[in-house]
Amino acid sequence: MKKTIYCLLILFSIWSCNSTKHVPDGSYLLNGYNIDADSKDIDGSYFESFIRQQPNNKIRLAIYNVAGQDTSKWLNRAIQKLGQAPILYNPQQTRTSANQVARELSNMGYLRAEVDTLLKIRKKKVTVTYDIHNNGVYKIRSYDYTLANPTIAKSLAPAKKYTSIQPGVTFNQIDLEDSRVNLTTYLRNIGYYKFSKELLYYKADTTLNSHQVDLFLSLYPPRDSTSFKKFKIRNVSILSGFDPMAKGNDKLFSEVDTVNYKGINIIYGKNRFLRKSALYRNNSIRPGKYYSDMAFTRTTGAFNGIGVVKQTNIQFTEVSHPNDSVQYIDALITIAPGNTHFFQTELQGTNSAGDLGIAPSITYQHQNLFNGAEILRLKLRGAYEFISNSSNPEMANQNFFEIGADASLAFPQFLFPWLKPRWREQPSASTQVALGINNQHRQEYTRQFFNATLTYRWTSHQNKFAHSLNLWDINYIRMPWISDGFKDRLATSNPILKESYKDQLISRTTYNITYTNANSRTGRRMPRNIFSIRAGIDIAGLLPRLVTAFYDAPRDSLGAKQILGIRFAEYIKGDLSFAQTHTLNTKNKIAYHIGIGVANPFGNSVVLPFETRYFAGGANSVRGWATRDLGPGSYVADSSGVNDFVNQVGDIKLDMNIEYRSKVSEYIELAGFIDAGNIWTIKNYKESQPNGQFRFNKFYQEIALSYGGGIRFDLGFLLLRFDYGIRAYDPGRPLNNRWVIFKPALNRTAWHFAIGYPF
Repeated sequence: MKKTIYCLLILFSIWSCNSTKHVPDGSYLLNGYNIDADSKDIDGSYFESFIRQQPNNKIRLAIYNVAGQDTSKWLNRAIQKLGQAPILYNPQQTRTSANQVARELSNMGYLRAEVDTLLKIRKKKVTVTYDIHNNGVYKIRSYDYTLANPTIAKSLAPAKKYTSIQPGVTFNQIDLEDSRVNLTTYLRNIGYYKFSKELLYYKADTTLNSHQVDLFLSLYPPRDSTSFKKFKIRNVSILSGFDPMAKGNDKLFSEVDTVNYKGINIIYGKNRFLRKSALYRNNSIRPGKYYSDMAFTRTTGAFNGIGVVKQTNIQFTEVSHPNDSVQYIDALITIAPGNTHFFQTELQGTNSAGDLGIAPSITYQHQNLFNGAEILRLKLRGAYEFISNSSNPEMANQNFFEIGADASLAFPQFLFPWLKPRWREQPSASTQVALGINNQHRQEYTRQFFNATLTYRWTSHQNKFAHSLNLWDINYIRMPWISDGFKDRLATSNPILKESYKDQLISRTTYNITYTNANSRTGRRMPRNIFSIRAGIDIAGLLPRLVTAFYDAPRDSLGAKQILGIRFAEYIKGDLSFAQTHTLNTKNKIAYHIGIGVANPFGNSVVLPFETRYFAGGANSVRGWATRDLGPGSYVADSSGVNDFVNQVGDIKLDMNIEYRSKVSEYIELAGFIDAGNIWTIKNYKESQPNGQFRFNKFYQEIALSYGGGIRFDLGFLLLRFDYGIRAYDPGRPLNNRWVIFKPALNRTAWHFAIGYPF
């Protein structure tokens, strides 16, 4: 380990010494730059995109410098192509960068800002410092409308108090431009179809000599007299199932059928693509309403969100009318169909403790089952594992297999009685009914799973909130056959293992909500720091408890109620997490995450079902441990490892993570991270999970700590992640010997491969 570190240090030193190898005499390598400001209110990293010259990527420059200077040799040319030639300091580009930074500062309200450039030269390297002197920020003293058109002035009056331009705020050109966009959007949403932001402009009086500005909003004279008039929708027509780019449209629309449905003209061809109610429900452009950009956006978004729709096009046509005080337009919505049928096959390879296996699956999806954008999804899956080794003689050289099927049907609306139509038919709503069956056959037992779910999903507040309600999530697990040898082992096993191999009925009701500011936008700007908050609650046993309340339900030997001879689980579980990505500059970010979960069995249940318990370790938890290899508490796993994963679960979970991410190229990102957390049990399961119970006076001594690094490959549509975690504090060791940060060992590390960020 030490030799490797020494070799890396020597190699890095050689690269550093040779970094100016290809820099001509009289020139300087641009070693880097700094942006310093004399005010904490100015974020220097914001101006990095205005710097014309960016320094070399150190690794690529080092590769380039490995090559010799004789470019007639093919090897030198090949190495140089892999690397990056040294970027030489250019005084002209430095001056241009300083001017751009000063101009942007002026746009931000620092009208008298100055930017000096300071050079630090060492040997053949130069570091540039852009030194910002802000000289005071200008603020708005007063803000008034001076709109020559009384109709526009009256229409904009309610919007004045909602704009970010207010007395006392900074005089910021970016905010002014955003305000023009927002005011234009406001007008277009109340009928001003032909209004554009170019008709609005600001006049600023900065002659007060007190860093204050008097601001006035004014109008340019329009070229078209209708720019200041409202437009109403007269007729709305929907051309359903017509693709302008496809061949054979003449045949498709050889027999046209026009139907008027609730005031909307629907034009069908032979295929009757999408039924009337679906077209009406997803269309927000209605006759008699004023034109609205929001209605336009909602309509295109709703139709394009339907899987079977390939493209949506909306055209507006002005209509002459004898009454010039009101202008009319007709709307034509063209819905182009996409693929109705979808097939997918998948083949996965598995490796479990050296035992190889395959897991094939085939999926069929019909994306317009009843011509209402209903999605039918059928999946058949299987798995086969070749057992070559096992500590259990009964399992040696025996092959395992499982086969299962899933079916789901999703409706693009709420299917629930007594709901108001505006709730039932909102475009973001969906209802999904799903059924599944799975059969596992092993040498020791046969296990079967049956599940049925009813799920509602919707969004609210401009997609900032995402909701998911599983009204019913029923899982039935049965063990129709168990070998005698396995029965004997279960008889002497711990209670948790016994519980995992009993017939079970789990009937859950869950609700999850997610809030994110990723969909928030101020004018043209996206939020600099993206965060999300997730919360969920899971209650099991409500439906069975309600059913058994109407009759004298039988009970098992422990006094627990049964349905059809099966004890049903009862528990309550809650989760809360927060994650934020803080942008430092264009290449570097810091991400934070904290997650808490608590679950408690009650009534019929003494222990939570295995599938619902928490586990720690793995690619999205404390990465110094493998999945299900940490906790609960200071519990020490069975050294044999046989079936001990059943014990490494808990009822309480805590995860805390911080990660630094740095882009080194367009496709490659490096990361360093620190993770902390663990799981605990609520009850004291002394026999199976000693030292695993949560206690306020000692849980902080059982929070595991790890650190490490990773590399990510950002392919745009997919992010591949490789992380290597190293343990720093191990709660599974004796209390006075838990810090292992200075005792590196391979058995205290873990590799992780995953898709997407950990949080």
